[in-house]
Amino acid sequence: MLLKEYRICMPLTVEEYRIGQLYMISKHSHEQSDRGEGVEVVQNEPYDDPVHGRGQLTEKRVYLNSKLPSWARAVVPKIFYVTEKAWNYYPYTITEYTCSFLPKFSIHIETKYEDNKGCNDSIFDNEAKDLEREVCFIDIACDEIPERYYKESEDPKNFKSEKTGRGLLKEGWRDTQDPIMCSYKLVTVKFEVWGLQTRVEQFVHKVVRDVLLIGHRQAFAWVDEWYDMTFDDVREFEKGMHEKTNIKVCSQPSSTVDEIESHVKAST
Repeated sequence: MLLKEYRICMPLTVEEYRIGQLYMISKHSHEQSDRGEGVEVVQNEPYDDPVHGRGQLTEKRVYLNSKLPSWARAVVPKIFYVTEKAWNYYPYTITEYTCSFLPKFSIHIETKYEDNKGCNDSIFDNEAKDLEREVCFIDIACDEIPERYYKESEDPKNFKSEKTGRGLLKEGWRDTQDPIMCSYKLVTVKFEVWGLQTRVEQFVHKVVRDVLLIGHRQAFAWVDEWYDMTFDDVREFEKGMHEKTNIKVCSQPSSTVDEIESHVKAST
C-alpha cells in the first residue's frame, strides 16, 4: 500500500468549485473518450447515506488500454476496464477504483474541500491520523504537465477569466490570491502482487498526480463556460454529456468487437 495526500489550490471558492468540478469532469471525459476507449457512465443517481446525508452515486467504466505502459499492455486484454464508483457528499467525496481482471488492485480517494491555501494539516485526522504519508502540493500554474496534454488556452499563467477577472497566475500566486480554496485528497493505492507492488503503486500515483493537475487546470481555464450555471444547470449539462460520451465509447471498432468475441469464446 502506498498512501499520499495531495493538496491542490484553486483561485475559486468551495461553492464555485462545486459547479466547476462537475462541469470539468463531464467535459473532460467526453474529450478523452473515443471509439472503444474512454469513460462509460453506468449509473448516476441520488444516494442517501446515514452518516454523510444526501449525495450522488456515480458508477463508471474507464476503458484505457492504450493509456497503459507497454509492460502492462503485454498482460492486459484490450477489453480491460477499471470500475469507478464515486459518492459525492460535497464538500466531502469518496472515489474507488477497482478492476475485476486485477483483483488485488485498488485506488481509494477521500477528498475534502476548504476555503484556504492548503494549510490544514489536521484535515484527515479522523481518517489517517496515525498513518505515515507524503504530502504533495500541486501547483496548477507552475507544475509541469506531460507535453502531450499541454494546451496554451488551458495554461493558468496565460489565461485570464473575462467573467471573474482571475488568472495570469504567477509563481507564488497562492500567497496573494483571493478567493482561494484547496482540494485535499487522501489517495491510497494497493497492488498486492509480490515483485510488482512497488513499481505499480508508484506508477499509479504518478498517473493520479498528472490527472489531478490536468483536471484542476481545466476546471479553472473553463471557468467562463460554467461560471453562470446553477447547480441544476450543471446537472443537466452533465446528463447530456454522459449520453454523448457513452455513444462515443460504445461505438467500438470492428477489430475490438472481434477481440471481445474471441475472448468470450476462449473463456467458455
